[in-house]
Amino acid sequence: MEGLNHFPEALRESARLVVKTRESRLTALRRGESYPSLSLSDRRAWLEEFHPDYRADSCRPLTLGPNQGDLVPCELADLLESWPRHAVSRHFALSRRSHSAAEGDPSALAPFSKQVKADLHTDVLVIGGGGAGTTAAIAAAEAGAKVLIVTKLRHGDSNTIMAEGGMQVADQEADSPVQHYLDTMGGGHFINDPDLVESLVSDGPRVLRWLEELGMLFDKYPTGRMKVRHGGGTSRRRLHASGDVTGLELMRVLRDHAESFANIRVLPFHPAVELLTDDNGRAVGAVLEHLVAGDRLPTIQVVHARAVVLATGGFGRLHFKKFPTSNHYGALADGLVLAYRAGVPLRDLRYCQYHPTGIVYPDRKIGLLLTEKFRGWGAQLLNYHGEEFVFGLEPRDVTSAAIIRECTEMGNGITTPSGRVGVWLDIPLIDLLHGRGTIEREFPGRFREFIGKGIDLRVAPVLTYPTLHYQNGGIAIQSDGGTDMPGLYAAGEVTGGVHGDNRLMGNALLEILVFGLRAGRSAARFAQNNGEGSNPGVSHLESFMEALHEKAAGQHRTSPRLLPSYGKSGLPA
Repeated sequence: MEGLNHFPEALRESARLVVKTRESRLTALRRGESYPSLSLSDRRAWLEEFHPDYRADSCRPLTLGPNQGDLVPCELADLLESWPRHAVSRHFALSRRSHSAAEGDPSALAPFSKQVKADLHTDVLVIGGGGAGTTAAIAAAEAGAKVLIVTKLRHGDSNTIMAEGGMQVADQEADSPVQHYLDTMGGGHFINDPDLVESLVSDGPRVLRWLEELGMLFDKYPTGRMKVRHGGGTSRRRLHASGDVTGLELMRVLRDHAESFANIRVLPFHPAVELLTDDNGRAVGAVLEHLVAGDRLPTIQVVHARAVVLATGGFGRLHFKKFPTSNHYGALADGLVLAYRAGVPLRDLRYCQYHPTGIVYPDRKIGLLLTEKFRGWGAQLLNYHGEEFVFGLEPRDVTSAAIIRECTEMGNGITTPSGRVGVWLDIPLIDLLHGRGTIEREFPGRFREFIGKGIDLRVAPVLTYPTLHYQNGGIAIQSDGGTDMPGLYAAGEVTGGVHGDNRLMGNALLEILVFGLRAGRSAARFAQNNGEGSNPGVSHLESFMEALHEKAAGQHRTSPRLLPSYGKSGLPA
């Protein structure tokens, strides 16, 4: 059939069945008939049997630290229970004997107690240059603080720019923050922090107005009214988007605004590899490692600050259970590592979020996502036979479990020539439902990307499978972005509590803005009310390394891991 010629024969037969059943499925949709939503008992049963996080080998308990005994993904547990990077040891001029700490000599830890001389000074240090970090920097700068943003890659390289679908905000007549609150709590299986969720939904309309004032281009009707769509697990249409490049447009606006402040400085290619603390247990800066250090630049730089904001994003590049990921290249849980070995508690890390519709074919696009917005516009998930097997707007964890079930227990997946398996997302339904040109207008990024490779989304379905996408949990924070450590604040994907066990689509972009603003303002206030720390250093590493020694843990591992290392398989070696 026309438009399916790019598929190899192994996929073409099933693609033809999708086209063959399309008319009957379209007729049902026009009648208002849709695939029934799962019962709560079925949702729980499918999650427990098919979701990757429920596998017996997916998690292990932490053996040390403030969350000792908590189950977290095995790959993350190994990273948290690792020794500091060797560059830190070299910089603090540890003796030959001190290097034996990694071999179990706790007496070698004393040099870590020494005061660390600063290369740079600032009021507020923001670690991370994505959406949350940039928002926090703007808020702190507006409050009069001198701000330094340090980021692993370039300013803006982050998961923020990869967000396609949109941002949930309850600003419509038939909606309210209360309804948004109930949806979010339900989507997170009611283990979310109620105060954080209340902050998220209450600040939403104000944040939306702020973005419009900054010049962010949202999808609107000719009258100027906002277009809103459904996201999975929501009871109202409240998804605000900018085509299918919402995160990229958001980051453009935030970065441009940040550049207008004389009191914001950005230091790219300088990931933080350790927090600094003082004699009073305050966060007072960080140790940085320069990724592209030349002859005239030190490998290590030390920043003293009166307050610190952690906004380092997620952990997708750890590739749990070798799943592909949608995350940017530097997403390796840096903030979790730094906070945890400074004694800051984490929460809700047992379950990750796998986006249901990561691209499976062509192979070169594996890891890219097809936003949930496609399903909000009517695209259906179909098995080998062209049959719908789940309501497409179930919560993401449930939809992912349903896809895995269809491909494994039911045996109705479609296998690619490279051996991957998936199900179809029938995107051409969108134009048939809403009129020709809708796909091209509402999804310009993905449409142009695929058409450039000879694939027309107006005609052909796309093969998809769950992809590691989002870190639901993280550093425990209060509603002002504060942590258990004085002077340390956090915002965005590095934190936990907002989403519980499962994030609803569109809440991530809102979260980075709401808590970026709150954390930035709080950090500026703390900096104004507190002087520089007393004896800034890394003495907090002593107790952590002693615990590692006692547990005989992580002897051959160091963290944070700055960049992933890929083998021939395309996954970390």
